[in-house]
Amino acid sequence: MSPVLAGVLQLLALIVALGLSYRPLGDHMARVYSSEKHYKPEKWLYKAVGANPDTQMRWPAYLRGVLAFSVVSVLFLYLLQRVQGSLPGSLGFVSIDPDQAFNTAASFVANTNWQSYYGEQAMGHVVQTGGLAVQNFVSAAVGMAVAVALVRGFARSRSGELGNFWADLVRGVVRILLPMAVIGALVLVACGAIQNFSGIHEVGQFTGGAQQWNGGAVASQEVIKELGTNGGGYFNANSAHPFENPNGLSNLFEVYLILVIPFALTRTFGRMVGSLKQGYAILGTMAVIWVGFTALMMWTEFAGRGPAFELAGGAMEGKETRFGIAGSAIFSVATTLTSTGAVNSFHSSNTGFGGGINLLGMQLGEIAPGGVGSGLYGMLVMAIIAVFIAGLMVGRTPEYLGKKIGTREIKFAACYILVTPALVLGFTAASFVLDTPAHSMTNSGAHGFSEILYAFTSGANNNGSAFAGLNADTQWFNSTIGIAMLLGRFLPMVFVLALAGSLAEQRPVPETAGTLRTEKPLFTGLLVGTIMIITGLTYFPALALGPLAEGLAA
Repeated sequence: MSPVLAGVLQLLALIVALGLSYRPLGDHMARVYSSEKHYKPEKWLYKAVGANPDTQMRWPAYLRGVLAFSVVSVLFLYLLQRVQGSLPGSLGFVSIDPDQAFNTAASFVANTNWQSYYGEQAMGHVVQTGGLAVQNFVSAAVGMAVAVALVRGFARSRSGELGNFWADLVRGVVRILLPMAVIGALVLVACGAIQNFSGIHEVGQFTGGAQQWNGGAVASQEVIKELGTNGGGYFNANSAHPFENPNGLSNLFEVYLILVIPFALTRTFGRMVGSLKQGYAILGTMAVIWVGFTALMMWTEFAGRGPAFELAGGAMEGKETRFGIAGSAIFSVATTLTSTGAVNSFHSSNTGFGGGINLLGMQLGEIAPGGVGSGLYGMLVMAIIAVFIAGLMVGRTPEYLGKKIGTREIKFAACYILVTPALVLGFTAASFVLDTPAHSMTNSGAHGFSEILYAFTSGANNNGSAFAGLNADTQWFNSTIGIAMLLGRFLPMVFVLALAGSLAEQRPVPETAGTLRTEKPLFTGLLVGTIMIITGLTYFPALALGPLAEGLAA
């Protein structure tokens, strides 16, 4: 069987698995977020934080809940790292330096999981399981809660109420993420991933000394790392490490975990707004972009030129032989089109155009299908922009799901799409104006520019992957990427929740003969075009200086 055919079969198997999960998981999540019943463990959690889960919140109160919980999470994770040297199970590792502790705390709370440290050489069991793994659950649940709040904004009228943040947060963890993570961890252990609390072991004698390996609760952290579109690995090699991702079957399963909730949330959206066809239209937009990017990535990585490419059957540099080009291409596109920082190959070793595809996937806003929760609300904001453009073209007030898109709504949507480009391009430019940051580049020229552009694109879009040729463990990059991660996560949430509150206050607009049919394939095409044009106009000059210049010069 040829490697290309094997890749196509993997992609088809993945599509079938996602298709089988779409309806039951999407309906289950709709029931979870619409239920009025509270389970006993959930009541204990509400009592512990002093929250009344039955209180309905308007958008300012909902936002205060999001921000208060996230601030406490950052402080807790920061302090946990700073006292690591005094904790049991630290494996002899010292406490984390202040700038790196801040960067890591911001990273995991913002669902970014950017890592400027070697996991197996820095973090003990308590920080890994009690700090990082916990944030993998709750940061994902925060994103899902904000997405559901926006969906309620479309579904409700003349109330301004968006639900209860604490109830949405707890239910997302207890009823959705935790049960799926338990099952997924068992699958990964069966595939060969490790799950223990062993210490550091010396394995054999090699030139320059013995090789050291440490164990850990890897499978349980790996599953929520992918399921919650987080990405922070137990080991520096991340999902290329055999303890995290042992074989081709586990690799395909991890891609499934990354994509299943973001895709299924489109059915949750359709169910909650009372029109499954609207959910299918959003699903179609996501699927078109995802399949298109995957096909392009496989083509550019298989079509490399030169003797080395021909002998290896493609661009095998930086890729694991147990996954091959197809498994690496499918994985990298899935992670960069979602907010997942996991990697199973060295992105810096991709072809010039391949690296550009990964960059562009993040620069789209990670909405195809996007992160857990963030992908859905990002796509709905783009849908509002598309409806507004269509309304301008035909000369009538734009409407979406029975709500008028007026000046207030379009301002919130515009602010949403401007936040991350301002962070990415601003910090990238500053890094080249100053002397010190440029010294962290391993490469010069177009590829070196791509390293820094990729770092801030990954941070501000809450992805977390890296080109890996950049030494980001410096005060400049730890601080600026940490700031970019926090602002890139929470500023867009401010505008999403304000938009949701504005929509929930409106009266529904009756559908007429002139209403744009947003459940039709025509609107899906318009939405895809809007996304590509906005991203192209925003980032094309930067892409031209980096991956496009490198690809054309190859």
